[in-house]
Amino acid sequence: MSDLEKKYNLSEKELFSRIDHDSLETEVITAPRYSYWQSVFKVFFRKKINIVILSLFVFIIGFAYIYPSIVPYNSDANLLNGALKHLSPSQAIAAHGFSIHWILGSGAAGQSTFDQMWNGARISISLAFICALINMVVGTIIGAVWGFSKRVDMVMTEVYNIIGNIPYVLLISVLVMLFTASFWTMVFALTVTGWLSIAYFIRTQVIIIRDREYNLASRCLGTSIITIALKNILPFMTSVIVTLAATEIPSYISYEVFLAYIGMGMKDMSLGRIIYAAEASMLTPGWQTEFWAPVILTSIITVVLYVVGQNLGDASDPRTHM
Repeated sequence: MSDLEKKYNLSEKELFSRIDHDSLETEVITAPRYSYWQSVFKVFFRKKINIVILSLFVFIIGFAYIYPSIVPYNSDANLLNGALKHLSPSQAIAAHGFSIHWILGSGAAGQSTFDQMWNGARISISLAFICALINMVVGTIIGAVWGFSKRVDMVMTEVYNIIGNIPYVLLISVLVMLFTASFWTMVFALTVTGWLSIAYFIRTQVIIIRDREYNLASRCLGTSIITIALKNILPFMTSVIVTLAATEIPSYISYEVFLAYIGMGMKDMSLGRIIYAAEASMLTPGWQTEFWAPVILTSIITVVLYVVGQNLGDASDPRTHM
């Protein structure tokens, strides 16, 4: 009896058995099932701080759209009653009774600062998301083709050198002054050339990976440039695109607030317009809430949008899925 038979108390026949060779089974490669987006969210939710920030993000976005939809708001309801204008939170609650509408006091027309602030937030957030969607889609597609096609590169580089040197804020200001200062005018002003810088950034990223072997093979097989750009290149740039969107969305809110603050924004009572209208209340004793409440809300929205986008962009990087 061999040592193995003694050690395991098994016979030689039990220890050693012949295994048939199957050529098909030898070709099978086993690996854990991988889902890109499942891995993205797994990495994202691994950090507890992301859960907190995302919850705050969902609350702000949801409240900004749901609350104004179910609560009627009339900014001129108390316009003729001077005793209800410019009330501090405590004075407004004493005059109207305790209600969520008056926890931030009233404004210059006797309107609820709380209700006005969330109506303005809905307008500003809608503007940011619409502009980001248009600029990101147009900029990403044109940037991918721009970076892959040398003919397009020659034309678009000259276009970028001319338009890209015009100050963006100046261009927006001129367009807003030429047309009626409405919501869609602001969207047009922010998107007419806003996609160009995004396209240039995407173009730079595409140039880095356009000459890799699989792209050269696709070109040799006759695949069109647009197909290669959309299917071979852009999927590898998901994390870059998400990170770029994270900086673009808050920037449109900042542009809108800045233009409204200098008196060149749209006529709709967005957050920027509210801040501009309440500018005189900033240093007036008892009126400061009218100014600082929308300022703080704007800051929170901007920071939350940026942080959520940045962390989602980091989680979109396949290198973090190990």
